[in-house]
Amino acid sequence: MHPRETVDRALRLSALGFNDRQVAGFCGVSLGAVQKWRTGIRRAHEEEDGRRSRSCPRCHDRALDEATYAYPLGLYLGDGHIVLCRKGVYQLSIACCDGWPGLMEEAADSMAKVMPTSSVSRRQKIGCTEVKSYSKHWSCLFPQHGPGRKHLRKIMLEDWQQKILEAHPGLFARGLMHSDGYRGLNRVRRHFNGSDHWYEYPRYLFKNESKDILELCGEALDLLGVDWRYSRYNTISVAKREAVERLDESVGPMSGRFGAPQIQ
Repeated sequence: MHPRETVDRALRLSALGFNDRQVAGFCGVSLGAVQKWRTGIRRAHEEEDGRRSRSCPRCHDRALDEATYAYPLGLYLGDGHIVLCRKGVYQLSIACCDGWPGLMEEAADSMAKVMPTSSVSRRQKIGCTEVKSYSKHWSCLFPQHGPGRKHLRKIMLEDWQQKILEAHPGLFARGLMHSDGYRGLNRVRRHFNGSDHWYEYPRYLFKNESKDILELCGEALDLLGVDWRYSRYNTISVAKREAVERLDESVGPMSGRFGAPQIQ
C-alpha cells in the first residue's frame, strides 16, 4: 500500500502528459501501480475496503434492517454457528436441509441483506447444505457466539436484540422453526365401540437442547398469541388447531423437518 501522497503525485504527473512508464520512474513505483491509479481500479478497491470497514450496524452506525435480522437470528440460535478464522474474520454458517431449497434461498438472502458487503456462499455436506458468509463483524451481530456448544453455556439476548424479538416475533419464530422445527401430522389412536379409531391433526415441534433458546422460542410464541407446551424437556409443542393456524401465518404451512442435524 503506497502513501496517499505518492498516488496523488503520480496522478498529477499523468495529468501533465507524462506516460505511465515515466510516472513510475519519477515516483519509484511499479508500472502496474501507476496504471491502476490512472484507470481508477485501485481507487475502486480502496472505496470497497472502506465500505467493508464501515459495514457493521453495531460499530459504525449503519442502519440495521431489524425485520430482516430477526429471521437469521432465529436460524443462528437453532442450526447456526460462528467460527473465528484467520485475520480476525468470522464465518457465519447456517445448516439447511437439502429438501427445502426455498429455505436455503431465504437464509442466504437474509444474510446478504444484513451484511451487504459480504458475499454468501454454499458448501454441500452430508444431508444438508452449509450457507455461509465471512465478515469481521458477524460476532457483533450475534454476540451469543462463544466457545463450546450453545446448550452448555448461557444464551441471553442483548437489549437491542430483545427489542427486535418483541417487534418481530413472527420472523424470529420462523427462523427458529426453519432451523430446529418440524411441522407434520400427529396420529392418535382411540379405542371405543370395540374398534380402534385414528385421528390426525397438524402440529409444530421445536426441539433444542438449550433451555435458554427454548425459553426464547416460548417468548416469541407468547407474543404471537400461540398456545404451546413442553412435550418433552427439550421440545416445545404447538398442537391446538387455533395455535397451529396462528403459527402458520408466520412459519408455514409446510410439512416435514425444516432444518438439518443440529449444529450447536
